[in-house]
Amino acid sequence: MENLLNDGHKVIGIDNFSKYGKIKKKYDNHKNYTFIKADVKNTRLLKKLLNDCDHLVALAAKIGGISYFHKFAYDLLAENERIIASTFDAAIDAYRNKKLKKITVLSSSMVFESTDIFPTPESAIYFSPPPKSTYGFQKLASEYFAKGAYEQYGLPFTILRPFNCVGIGEMRAITGKTVKSGNINLAMSHVVPDLVQKILKGQYPLHILGKGNQIRHYTYGGDLAEGIKLSIFSPKAINNDFNLSTATSTTVLELARLIWKKTNQKKPFKYVSDPPFTYDVQKRIPDTVKAKKILGFEAKTDLNTILDEVIPWIKTQIKLNLI
Repeated sequence: MENLLNDGHKVIGIDNFSKYGKIKKKYDNHKNYTFIKADVKNTRLLKKLLNDCDHLVALAAKIGGISYFHKFAYDLLAENERIIASTFDAAIDAYRNKKLKKITVLSSSMVFESTDIFPTPESAIYFSPPPKSTYGFQKLASEYFAKGAYEQYGLPFTILRPFNCVGIGEMRAITGKTVKSGNINLAMSHVVPDLVQKILKGQYPLHILGKGNQIRHYTYGGDLAEGIKLSIFSPKAINNDFNLSTATSTTVLELARLIWKKTNQKKPFKYVSDPPFTYDVQKRIPDTVKAKKILGFEAKTDLNTILDEVIPWIKTQIKLNLI
């Protein structure tokens, strides 16, 4: 968002504050930014807001970590289908009758939940079994909304699949749901903030879901924002799909050891394995060649640098009782 504003683009943001409550962003008062507190399921309003827009980025969704899509298996499927249908209804109208040129859809690496092709290229979507989780299945459905809108109405699209976004800003959700991990209560299980929080709160031994050999590609949110911007303006992105991710693989256990070291723990690293969730994907390894070749996108921020930003932020949030 901020990089688009700073480049001189006018942006309209919509949020109903359903997850965290009212939050402030540093670009709220930017001269090019207009904020609307509303629900994107209000299709009539969305159509009105798109009157003078040439692009729509479909970001709205109920989203959370691994425990989130176990606890809300039906709700997120139903709500996200309503959200994406409203979004595309408005986008089709704006494309046919107004100035809209394209829609960009934020999908998810979870569409590859059942794949056995590693590293996973974008084309694996056509050869892999469907996702087992309702979250992954709905994200795949959002991609078919894009394909269907193009086939029937000619609406150009770009599909983006971020892999394990990491950054600052995630707080305790207002749903009040927590997950017990050893002696620590956590909010909706995202692996990096959860591990940091448990270590900073003194959990010993550290509790890890499963054996810790799950492979992930932890990608900096700022890099993903740049990838989204590149895809918006590249003609080569039209009617195309891209994995947006770092090319570096890291196991959960490697991540935990690194956080342990960076937080200057005096005890030797020690962990225990908790039973994993049903949909705890063991390998999530993207092929990043296509995005680099076509978009010129490369996630360059390494995990060390990411943690140097995230750990102090989480430490502050713990002191403020916001996480």
